[in-house]
Amino acid sequence: MSAFRKTAHVPSTPEERARKKRFLSATVITCIAIAMIGGSLHVVKLGSIRMGEMRNLATYNLKEEATHIRAAGEDIALHESNERPLTRAAGYSVADAEALLPKTRWQELGTTVLIPAGSFLMGTNLENANEIDRPQHAVNLPAYRMGKYLVTNAQYARFVAATGHRPPLDWKEGKILEGTMLMPVTMVNWHDASAYAKWAGCRLPTEAEWEKAARGTDGRRWPWGNTMDPGRLNTYYNVGSATNVDVYTTGVSPYGIFDMAGNVDEWVNDDFIPYQGTTAPADAFQGKVARVQSTQDQALKLSDMVPVDRRYKVLRGGSWKGDPFATASYHRDYAWPNFASDFYGFRCASNAGK
Repeated sequence: MSAFRKTAHVPSTPEERARKKRFLSATVITCIAIAMIGGSLHVVKLGSIRMGEMRNLATYNLKEEATHIRAAGEDIALHESNERPLTRAAGYSVADAEALLPKTRWQELGTTVLIPAGSFLMGTNLENANEIDRPQHAVNLPAYRMGKYLVTNAQYARFVAATGHRPPLDWKEGKILEGTMLMPVTMVNWHDASAYAKWAGCRLPTEAEWEKAARGTDGRRWPWGNTMDPGRLNTYYNVGSATNVDVYTTGVSPYGIFDMAGNVDEWVNDDFIPYQGTTAPADAFQGKVARVQSTQDQALKLSDMVPVDRRYKVLRGGSWKGDPFATASYHRDYAWPNFASDFYGFRCASNAGK
């Protein structure tokens, strides 16, 4: 060590010490820069991986994105055109619609399940649940019947052929898209669903009827139990579209009813109103529409959500697009009754004697 001390050079002048200080500073700055560049490259790589995952989840090729983008108001124009009888395509005749499926298939799709009279636990007390889903409370219901399956495109085609009702917006020239015959009908609003139910001699289920049929009487979170199992339902893009209504045999409710979690959100009859004793703010249940409040807002293309004297309608069950935990049987979703979507559908219910 003594030899090292004798040969080591220690800056003796202010100039040498300043040079060494500048060298050390430059070394530190270079190291920091390298670390920042490395970190940035890592973030870019992670972003690239994430974008790849998102592309894989997309329901269409992102290279075709331009063909899927719609201008503001285009959906409204399409709906208006779709509702004009003179502009509708011929679609199906009654005989054509009836011939879409064999008789045994029609009978199976029309199966209803008896839900016995009695009380069940509705809602939840879970702290991490939305306030609009709380509190848990007992509800007593008379016996009723619930559709075993969601209403399919094939069934809706018979309704359209028999009544002249407008077809769903995503049908082409008034006819079902290839390969979707047994998928739940979508792009139908609450009014469409109610009209179908009336024609079919049934009705939309109440919110309480829907929940009891989905979870039974023991307060379970999902139709099969209290643990989320992605293999039992179609949710969160694990398929990328709706699926046939009879696919998820391991996800049926305690009464043997299909797709009461996932596939499509289901219209029910009820307005979206609070449960008695809820801690949710009243504003959560207030219907609102977007309105431009001033010329300045109009110039900036801004709008405010303004309360109106109308109620949302409830949807239940979650969908193929949604969060898996939004498929919990107690979870409440809502929308305006004139809204339609590719993940909104419905099933029928009736009184026990029908």
